[in-house]
Amino acid sequence: MPTLIRRLVGLGLLLVAGLAGAALPHLELDVRLEPASGEFAATAELTPAGREFRFVLHETLSVSALSINGRPQAIERLGSHAGYRQWRIVLPKPGAKLRLSYGGRLPGLETQRDHRQVLGALPPMSSPAGSFLPSGSAWYPLPAGLFSYRLTLSLPAEQRGLVAGRRLAEQLPTSAGERYRATFAFTRPTDGIDLMAGPWRVREHSVARPGGETLRLRTYFPAELDAVPGLADAYLADSARFIERFSNEIGAYPYSEFSVVASPLPTGFGMPTLTYLGESVLRLPFIRQTSLGHEILHNWWGNGVYVDYPRGNWSEGLTTLMADYAFKAAESPAAAAAMRQGWLRDAAALPAAEQPALRQFRGRTHGADAAVGYGKAAMLFVMLRDRLGEAAFQRGIRDFWTRQQFRVAGWADLQTAFEAAAGQPLGPFFATWLDQPSLPAIRLEDAELRTPGGRYRLQLTLSQDGPPLTLRLPLEVAAGERRATHWLEIAGKRTQATLELDFPAETVRLDPEFRVWRRLEPAQLPPILRRWIGSDAPQLVNLGRSPESRAAVEQLASRFYERPPRALALHELTAALNAAAPVLIAGLQADVDAALVAAGLPGRPTEVRGQGSAQVWTLPPGATTAAPPLAVIAADDVASLNALQRGLPHYGSQSWLVFTGSRMTARGVWPAEMPALPIRVTGEAGAAKPRR
Repeated sequence: MPTLIRRLVGLGLLLVAGLAGAALPHLELDVRLEPASGEFAATAELTPAGREFRFVLHETLSVSALSINGRPQAIERLGSHAGYRQWRIVLPKPGAKLRLSYGGRLPGLETQRDHRQVLGALPPMSSPAGSFLPSGSAWYPLPAGLFSYRLTLSLPAEQRGLVAGRRLAEQLPTSAGERYRATFAFTRPTDGIDLMAGPWRVREHSVARPGGETLRLRTYFPAELDAVPGLADAYLADSARFIERFSNEIGAYPYSEFSVVASPLPTGFGMPTLTYLGESVLRLPFIRQTSLGHEILHNWWGNGVYVDYPRGNWSEGLTTLMADYAFKAAESPAAAAAMRQGWLRDAAALPAAEQPALRQFRGRTHGADAAVGYGKAAMLFVMLRDRLGEAAFQRGIRDFWTRQQFRVAGWADLQTAFEAAAGQPLGPFFATWLDQPSLPAIRLEDAELRTPGGRYRLQLTLSQDGPPLTLRLPLEVAAGERRATHWLEIAGKRTQATLELDFPAETVRLDPEFRVWRRLEPAQLPPILRRWIGSDAPQLVNLGRSPESRAAVEQLASRFYERPPRALALHELTAALNAAAPVLIAGLQADVDAALVAAGLPGRPTEVRGQGSAQVWTLPPGATTAAPPLAVIAADDVASLNALQRGLPHYGSQSWLVFTGSRMTARGVWPAEMPALPIRVTGEAGAAKPRR
């Protein structure tokens, strides 16, 4: 789940900049919000550095008054673009103090947005069920790329609200007609303000910190969620646990508080001092053990060290490594290897044209972004740790934090920190994995064991397709139950290498634990839904017979695919399956079964048969002589089809799924082979020797 990128998408402005040694600009805001009507009113006070100050506001907001150094002044409106209005103020001299009064009626909360739409540009939205004014929605005049702020918020009595930062004061309503008021301050450099409000119950827990101020942990849950026995307390306890863990690994938690805030939208955002998580997922027990830790870690990476977005987003990969991946590694080595394998499968499922270079990643908006910005970036750090060793890697992490906290940093700063920690240049390593978009395809072509003088010498031939990269690869040699791993560096299209062994190995496998970013062999790539979700030429066979069922399939496909699919008639299915582009057939149970029989295709696999209200599966390897690129969605009724719309796109890394209503109840990936190359044995003179 991402940190929010501070971006005014409509104007094409990425608002992250350094301060170049200047004093930190400061913004004072006084905000009054009426969620029932959407009425918003605010005053803003700031002191621009120059003679001219330009800013934008959302199109629903207008400036009603301006004063400069206490004197009324006219303001110039420059025009509108893509939902934003631009304003210009000319100051009599640098350092003049501006006071702006502005407001309007905000749009209502768009609860039907799915996770992809939430990751895009959001307007400021308000309703009694919840209000969200994201920083990139231009609900306040932005004073600079980085700034500090103090904000006072006024809400109706039944509402609570917050922004990132320290809560300085809070006034609870005690009688009819009184309002809720709270004041917050963020004194560190920040690149934006996100405001949230809702009908929340607030719980607080204090944690003493040795040598530091008390840490305030809070939950902001609606009444129904707050009433779940033990849920809020569990979030408070787990928040304390994660903060202690990451403080020990990186450096002290940089803020005075942390809040878990329930969102009526399908969000998963990390802001400084808080996370904004969808109400629908907060009940799930695995969220506390996974997503919560990820969002807390963003207080170091992304919200403690800021991302130099124009030069690439490193924070999601480092957060994935130290949270999601670290949790799997603590579970078992097999679980960690499965996560690495999943990253490689996700990448291999994308079309070749959808493989951007890692340095181009800014934020997640579709499958390619996730596969590269999260999976490849995390794998970069896995490979770097394998190269440097655990001790040097941890020194690099702590040094990066010490030097860069509350500064804008990029990949070059990470490279500098790890070079200092390891005492070696790392330019070629970072250049390879940041600038090369391709998935290197490496093949182990030949392995020959020679036994000169009773020693065991393994001669290997490897090749790689695409641009030749310098790669460091693990190879596992085995004989019976005995195994050994050797690391080998290759470069160029073809590499020959020799390994000295201490036993007569019989087989060799390339990177069996998936520790290198590369294209997996076909046998290691069972079909997963990501291939369909991110297809550059998706195809759909809509089996709906009634207008309602056809409309449900079309709506589901629009949420499932990242591009509009080409509609196929049922009689076109056989011909389409002989092509490379993946095909999805979807409809009600009886219609799906009949279509599979008519096309001579296998029926539903045992893993999903007779379960739930809807099943989703790809054709398993070996189900036919040449398994065509087919995925199937079968549902009991129209309501069951509609229930898949939000959840299904989240499961691109799976081969099959079972849903009961909107809840996923079973999932899996088809088994994959782990190919091993037999080793030829020759004598001292090179003559072949039979194995006994």
